[in-house]
This record gives sequence, structure tokens and C-alpha cells, in this order.
Amino acid sequence: MQNVFYRFRLIFLFFYLLSAISYQLSADLHADDEPFTYPANQGFTGIMEIPTARVMKENHYRMGASQIHPYRYYYIAFSPLKGIELDGRVTETIGVRQHAGDPYWSGYGNYKDKYFGFKYQFIKEDKIAPAVALSIMDPHGTRVYASQAIVASKQIYPFDFTLGFGNGRFGKAQLPSQGEGFQIELFQSPRSWAKDSQFFGGIQWAISDHYALMVEYNPIQYHKQTSDPAQAKYFQDPVPSQFNYGLRWKPFRFAEVDMSYQRGQEFGINLSMNFDIGQPMIPIYDPPYREKQEDKAAPINKRLTMALHRSGFSSIGILIDRNELWVRAQNDKYYYSTKAIGVITKIINEIAPHHIENIHITLTDNGIAVFELNTTMFDIAEFYRDKLTAGQFLYLARIDTAKGRAPDMPVENKKHFDYMVKPSLQTFLNDPSGFFKYRLGAEALLSWRAWKGGSFVAGPGVYPLNNISTVNEPLLDNVRTDIVDYQKKRFSLPRLLFDQVYKTNNEIYGRFSAGYLEVEYGGLDGEIAKPLKNGRFVLGLSGTLAKKRDPDAVFAFKDDDKSAYYTSFVNARLNVPEYEISFDAKTGRFLGGDLGSRLSVSKFISGVILTAWYSVTDTSGFRDSYNRGYHDKGIALVIPFRLLSGRDSKTTFNYAISPWTRDVAQDINHYNPLFDFIGRNTKIFLDRDKGMMYK
Repeated sequence: MQNVFYRFRLIFLFFYLLSAISYQLSADLHADDEPFTYPANQGFTGIMEIPTARVMKENHYRMGASQIHPYRYYYIAFSPLKGIELDGRVTETIGVRQHAGDPYWSGYGNYKDKYFGFKYQFIKEDKIAPAVALSIMDPHGTRVYASQAIVASKQIYPFDFTLGFGNGRFGKAQLPSQGEGFQIELFQSPRSWAKDSQFFGGIQWAISDHYALMVEYNPIQYHKQTSDPAQAKYFQDPVPSQFNYGLRWKPFRFAEVDMSYQRGQEFGINLSMNFDIGQPMIPIYDPPYREKQEDKAAPINKRLTMALHRSGFSSIGILIDRNELWVRAQNDKYYYSTKAIGVITKIINEIAPHHIENIHITLTDNGIAVFELNTTMFDIAEFYRDKLTAGQFLYLARIDTAKGRAPDMPVENKKHFDYMVKPSLQTFLNDPSGFFKYRLGAEALLSWRAWKGGSFVAGPGVYPLNNISTVNEPLLDNVRTDIVDYQKKRFSLPRLLFDQVYKTNNEIYGRFSAGYLEVEYGGLDGEIAKPLKNGRFVLGLSGTLAKKRDPDAVFAFKDDDKSAYYTSFVNARLNVPEYEISFDAKTGRFLGGDLGSRLSVSKFISGVILTAWYSVTDTSGFRDSYNRGYHDKGIALVIPFRLLSGRDSKTTFNYAISPWTRDVAQDINHYNPLFDFIGRNTKIFLDRDKGMMYK
């Protein structure tokens, strides 16, 4: 071991001196000024096996796959905040069957392990000090590849040097499984962490913007990792070398190919893509409204109505009273309400008569006032003459989100019917018959808006690509573990319901739904909510009384199921618009009768919403071992179609995934929940979105 460290120190010193010389002598060779944010084999920012102190740029994500026999990795990583990186992956061990010899698992294939990790760069690199980061790998579950490491990286252009110290996977002994618990020895037992840890390190050399070389010292003792399913078959003896070598190639700005020679015996390849979260694939452009010459002869009310309708609004009302202009309109097109306000004020600036002084604009949703903006014609003109910024304009205006009723005036272009069609992907993981099951198709949402706040909704779905099945029997207290009976259908009708939303002048919201609430349950569902402190907090109460639907009959309930399921919750949300983060807590009784809380955190990035949740409930009432002691958890993703279509749109694609399907901490999949209905239409978020008025 002493010879290994001696060799490593010599290599490190050689590259250090070479970098210093090249820094002084080379004026035409340039690498990226940003840190070396390349992916390791497993997807986190690193070299090959080891992490570096580098993290991805904020609001970026990476996805990819790699293979270094006998491991195959499928990974994703992203940075929700500056200096923080989260990563998840599935590790497949090639040639090692899951529960070999058990016919129950015959369709599952190779052993697969799920992993979650994060990195926090708590010291940013400067001219003297290196970047220093804390890397936490696999703190939960089986912890087959768990480790905690302190890592330092220093860039001396065009080289990046890394030195780290970590336990577990990089240490002297493998860490034990934690099941449903979390264990971070670095914090909970620092002495044992230090005793178990070993040094690792490496060097990256950016030859150009497209190529980089890398070498690392990898301390993993594969032959001692006895809980690693690969150990018994592939690592009976120490690997020939603990040094790994590789070449990185970036053929495009967003793509990377890494080729490596590792452990002195294996060639590896790593393919990854890196994107800016929320960056439109096609630039969003909506042509500004241009009034036709023949339309200019119409009355002002008619001209404004035509302009707003052609620009993406419906249920439009225009009222001119002396020097006052009142406008009410439903935003059918624009993802951001401030963008809708920008479109309306631009039309007013171009069409409204000069004698108008005060402007009152009310945005509505199915007849309910979302908010009212009161401004002046002078300020609108100054804004479009670039005399005022969007922030200054909104500061001078008065925004009233507590308004419960829209102005009473004649309304044209009412939108009684609405529809939406979008792709749908649903997945079912970890069944013994196969790790990844899915159904892919399209879902429609058809609604008849009968009166203010009231809608009759139908939501059929068709899934021509569907391989969802299971060899498992539903658990005794099945709440969601029988979901396969519903998802295996190629046609379904998840929603057929009546929904009513109310809003009072003191900004209290109410919602009531009745009918087939979602794919598995039908019944009654209601809630109330109230924003506080300009939307910094949102509090609410909710409850559901439901019965399970018959999976084999679209319009029937199950006869052999218990009479009813019910829930009751206290809901709370904390919005932190400064970081575009929201924290939610749902506390009460879940569908399975378990009492507890579901906690979630969401990050908003240019319309994309990333959510992770974790539940803690009393599972003692369940009669099976799969539910007892389990904590429901998962991640969800919301993607606005505007990022894909090149045009603004309010339509979104939703996807959620859990590592296991359990009956613990389950709730109805609600239609139009109030926290989402309120959304960003609060004062703190309207101020945050002021820049969208220009776009």
C-alpha cells in the first residue's frame, strides 16, 4: 500500500508541475473556466469511480448510462440550488440473477439496486483555496454502495486535482443495510467514520473544449465488499490495479462520451447528456397581435375584445365608464399570469382611447377572479416606452388577489367547453416478473363549464403500449398494491366527476368534487385553503370519502370491498420564492387508516417542477410485513409543454415514480387541488414573475 501511495504522489506532483508550466507558457490552449463538471461512472460529478468536489451548474440536469463490467448504471443527476447536487441511479449487476433459482423471480433478470445520493460544496474554490464538498452516497435502504466522503478539488488551468477521504465503498469495511432508516456515519459516528475511511484522488486534464484525459486512484476493495452481489462471482481476489485511466469526448455541448480502462482489466464506456432545466427545446415565440386595418373602424369595445380573443383569452368583458377602463378575461394560453398581463396591457396601450386614465384588469379562471391589477394609462405608456421596468410598473400598480368576484359586465367569447390531450407515461417498478413495467399512451381531459367555478369533467385514457403485469397477490389491506388490476387495461376512464371551486373576497378558497375521482376510487372529495402573508404560507383542510372502483367495469364499484375509505388532513405549504422552493406537509389520516404526515419539497425551475416526498405514518394497523415499517417516498416531475412546442401553453406533462408500490401513506389523486389552483397567483410570486411580462 505504501508503494501505491508513493506512485500516486509522484503522478500527482508531475501533473501539478506540468500544469504550472502550461499555465505560464500556453496562451492558445483554453479549457472551460467553470469547474470540471464531468460525470463519473455512476452519474455523480466525479472522475470515474471517485467523486470530486465539483457540482453541476445550478438548474442543470444530467442523464445517462454506463457499463464497466460487471456493472451497468442508469442514472440521473441535477442541481436544484447552487452548490448542491442530487443523483439517483439503478445499478445492474451483469450475470448475477435476482434470487437465482426462485421461479417467482424468473422474469426479473439481473440483480438491480436503487441508489440515491447528494453532494454539497460548502467551500467554493478561489485563487488559493480548493473547492471542498461533502459527498453522501446511498444513506438509505440496502446501502450496498454507501459512503460518505470529504473531497477537495483544485483547478490549476488546464488541470483539476482531487483528493478525498471516505468510508464504506471507499473505506476499509462495507457499511450495513439500514432498511427504512437513514445512516450517515460521518455525522452519527465520526470516530468510526474516520477509522474506516481511506484516501482517494485523481487528476483531470482538459486538453481542449472537446477532450479531456483522466487518471484516478480508486481505493475500493472489491473482494471485501461481501454484500455487493458482484463480489462472489467476480471479485474473489483483489483487482490487478487500483489506478483507472480514461478519455472524455464532448462531440456536442450537451453530450459526452467517456472511454476508460479500469481496475487493470476492464474497458468501460459512459454516455451522458447534460441540459439546462427549463430551457425550451424550441425558442418560445408568440407573434404579437397586429390589428387589421378594417378592424379599426369597429367600436373600441369590439376592437379590444377581438384583440384579446385572438391573443389567447376568452370570457372577455370590456367596460368604459368616462375615464375608466375595466377589462376581465380568462387566460387560456399563457403559463405565467404576468405574461398574460403583459399581453393585455400591450393591447390596451395600442388600442385604448387617449382619454382613458385608470385601467382595471381582472384575470379569471372559470368565472372566478384570480386577481385584479389596477394601474394607469400613463404608467402603461411609460412601460412600453421603456421608461419603467416591469418591477417598477408592478410596484406602482395595485394588485388585489383577495378579490372573489369578477366585475359584473357583459361577457363575450365565453368558453363553455374545454379539452386537452397529452401523452401519458405510467410505470410500475420492482415486480418479480420484471423490474420495469409501463403503459404509454394518451389521456384527454374534457370539461363543460356549466357555471361560475362549476365543471363537469371526463378524463378518458388510451394506452396502446402496455406491459404492466404482476405475479404478486394484492396485500391484505390493499389500498394501492392492487393498482396493476387498473393499470393493465388499455382503456380506462380515470375521471368522470363534477367539480366546484369557490373563492371569497377575503381569499378563502373551497373545492368540492363528486364522481369517479381517479382510476381506483370514486366518491366525494373536498377541501378549503387560505393563503397568508401574501402567499408566503398556505393553510388548508381536506377530506375524502370514497369507495374502490371495479377494475373490470368502467361504471361500477367493487362489491367485495369494504364499505368506504376516508381521509382527513391538515395541509400546509411554505413558499420560498427567493429560491423557488416550496415545502408541503399533509398530516392526518390516510386511505389505509394510518395516521401520520407526508412531507414534500418542490423546486420550480422555469416552469419545470421537481418534487420529492417522504412519509412517516403509524403502520402498526397493517397486517403484512411489506407495509409495516415502510415509509412511502418518491419523486415527481411536471414539464410545461411550452418548453417543447415553441409556443406558450398552460398544459403540463406530469410524471411520478416510487421505488415500491405500497399501501402506506396513500391519498386520492385529486383533481384540481386548491394549492395548485392558487399556484403562483399570489403577490410574492407575481412579483417574482414580473420579468415574464417581457417574454
